[in-house]
Amino acid sequence: MSEGLVTVSYIAATVLFILSLGGLSNPETSRRGNYYGIAAMTIAILATVLGPKVTSLWPILITMALGGGIGWYAAHRVQMTEMPELVALMHSLVGLAAVLIGYATFFDTSVHFEGVEKTIHEVEIYIGILIGAVTFSGSVVAFGKLSGKIGGKPLLLPGRHYLNLVALLAVIFFGNLFLNADSGWGGTLCLLIMTGISLVFGIHMVMAIGGADMPVVVSMLNSYSGWAASATGFMLGNDLLIVVGALVGSSGAILSYIMCRAMNRNFLSVIAGGFGTGTGTATASEGPQGEVQPISAEDTAELLRNASKIILVPGYGMAVAQAQHTVFEITKLLRERGVDVHFAIHPVAGRMPGHMNVLLAEAKVPYDIVAEMDEINLEFPETDVTMVIGANDIVNPAAQDDPNSPIAGMPVLEVWKARTSIVMKRSMASGYAGVDNPLFYKDNNRMLFGDAKKMLDEVLVALRAG
Repeated sequence: MSEGLVTVSYIAATVLFILSLGGLSNPETSRRGNYYGIAAMTIAILATVLGPKVTSLWPILITMALGGGIGWYAAHRVQMTEMPELVALMHSLVGLAAVLIGYATFFDTSVHFEGVEKTIHEVEIYIGILIGAVTFSGSVVAFGKLSGKIGGKPLLLPGRHYLNLVALLAVIFFGNLFLNADSGWGGTLCLLIMTGISLVFGIHMVMAIGGADMPVVVSMLNSYSGWAASATGFMLGNDLLIVVGALVGSSGAILSYIMCRAMNRNFLSVIAGGFGTGTGTATASEGPQGEVQPISAEDTAELLRNASKIILVPGYGMAVAQAQHTVFEITKLLRERGVDVHFAIHPVAGRMPGHMNVLLAEAKVPYDIVAEMDEINLEFPETDVTMVIGANDIVNPAAQDDPNSPIAGMPVLEVWKARTSIVMKRSMASGYAGVDNPLFYKDNNRMLFGDAKKMLDEVLVALRAG
């Protein structure tokens, strides 16, 4: 394949990647967006592999088969509830690739630059390895937190901001030494030291971020992985990698901003860390704010049966219990009986952006009854029953009523304004932010305790019996 044909292929792939991002902005077009992305990546890989710069196909084909096999295995084995962990793990691989490519480019003796070109090339290598190392280690820690292998409580070291500042100054210092190093060993030593600092910084940065901010962390790492890919493109002189990396990096940054706005947080405060312990309980500090009113599955079914309008609010508890399919069966049954049923989705429900939308789509819930927070909040006062399935912080009235609450000012779903609200939880433990929820003690609220899947199955049986 000629260089001109490769360039045309890259342009076509870039257009398809842009269309893919556009399609993913809406649930109804997300499938088409995925197809665009698949086509773009296929064109990009074929154009690169068949291009004039590739002299040996077998090593590439072997590694592609290995990577493709791992990807196929992961796609078939990983549950939809484990998607946040998988996304974080994939981000780490992008960062690791940037680090390895950076070192390979540095040790490559077939390319020689002089003067300003040499300086620019070395800056590309240094920055690429820096971003890649932070992305890799930060994503590994995020994977640990999302999978429960690492606790959600933030690790707040004394003087952590000064430690970060010292790390930044050290990276700049060794960067200057790297650019002025006369020997290869001197440059290698500077790169190794910088890589170590970057890996530690990535670990420290994400460890200091509490569980409540994990959706922002996922989108932030998505942005980092994009910039790492873009930096790799500069190192390799690959225009497509530069453009696609910039697309991913900028879209991830915009998504991080949207997530922060949905939590009434700013990006710097998220990076500073400390919000969300992940270990709090309703009785940990001030004690219960009142008495809860438990409800049975049969009584829940009776309330749903007699309602004319119902809003369901899914949360991470639904994902953990894998109850989305039972939720769909209940929704289908109620709609067949003439009940107006809608879903309310908070932007940070779950552990990653769009987590609940993905689960509901997997369960075949119609897109037209799934509404975002801004458009559904006005309907709660006209609703007979709101049913909260494993959500906590996103339905906490303290965000509006208590100016001293850690989540004060965070936009929430106002489920308590319905005639009756039902909250499904395993226990009275607080949410991922470690903040107590006054909703549990309101006069019009009922608590349905137990595993979400088990209790919803009982509700479904009671509904069918009625």
